[in-house]
Amino acid sequence: MAEEENKKNEENKTDTSWADSIKVQNPEDASDGTDNTDSKILNQEEIDSLLGYTNEDDEDYHANKTGVRAILNSSMVSYERLPMLEIVFDRLIRLMATSLRNFTQDNVEVSLDSIESMRFGEYIDSLTLPTLLNVFKAEEWDNYGLMSLDSSLIYSMVDVLLGGRRGTAAMRIEGRPYTTIELNIVKEMIQLILVDLSTAFDPITSVNFAFDRLETNPRFATISRLSNAVIVAHLRIDMEDRGGKIDLMIPYATLEPVRELLLQMFMGERFGRDSIWENHLMSQLWDTEIEIRAVLKETEIKLGEISTWEKGSFLPLDMFPHEQVTVVCGDVSLLTGYMGRKSDHIVIKVEGKAEKND
Repeated sequence: MAEEENKKNEENKTDTSWADSIKVQNPEDASDGTDNTDSKILNQEEIDSLLGYTNEDDEDYHANKTGVRAILNSSMVSYERLPMLEIVFDRLIRLMATSLRNFTQDNVEVSLDSIESMRFGEYIDSLTLPTLLNVFKAEEWDNYGLMSLDSSLIYSMVDVLLGGRRGTAAMRIEGRPYTTIELNIVKEMIQLILVDLSTAFDPITSVNFAFDRLETNPRFATISRLSNAVIVAHLRIDMEDRGGKIDLMIPYATLEPVRELLLQMFMGERFGRDSIWENHLMSQLWDTEIEIRAVLKETEIKLGEISTWEKGSFLPLDMFPHEQVTVVCGDVSLLTGYMGRKSDHIVIKVEGKAEKND
């Protein structure tokens, strides 16, 4: 009996020591003089940071992904690899501001909130219903894009165009579909935006974005695979105390035909040239002196024949006086003409340009 009691006491001591070893120490209960034996144990905040979770707003979260989530999303293509897109969207917001001011006869401000890359399925899941989805087609690229307008922007636009009072927010009626009048107004506004988007791409390439259809269900607006990468530009439209948001989503597959152009750091050479330097270079080129030669005939002979030449030997060129002579500069043939004589000089009458040598 004594031996059994001793074994139970030893097991209790072992369990107690094991529990003490895994017990998480509370920093508030620890005294300053004690040694913290559990310093390697992570608290909840450190675990969330390691996994990439944060308590910040969603916008900050998308802007700064850290931890394991950053590793998982490292394969995502970043829009920063296409520097020209920022210039295109900057041009777009300036063009949209002018077009929407003329469309609404009101003070309209357009701003670019952010540009981010994500998966198409992730973007569809992030949409807040109800929303209106416009599918548009890039005709030259033979692919599609997506534009989403939130309900507040739609009701605000209808309120402005139909004479709503200033200083009152647009009323939102839940549980009803968009009316024909609302859809026609939004369609006209979307067509204006698509024209501005086409104009924004003009310095890079000529493309026409055509209106395709309107959808209210995201499932019917699937234009790409859920795992494909897309670029989403978040735009905001403010009309004094009214407005809303527009998301412009373009798949990377749509931008593939102009990917090389979008990789440029500057908008082409014709936008970065210096006209003063061009005029100076052109004026100097006209005054440049070059050396030209008139070639009568070219023939190929063997080196053994040249070794037999002596003073007075003749080289037959197999040409006639009426054959053309070629004027060359270096190794480049410039002109052709006929050889003649004027006064005491040998001259060449130019007949035309020489054919380029292969």
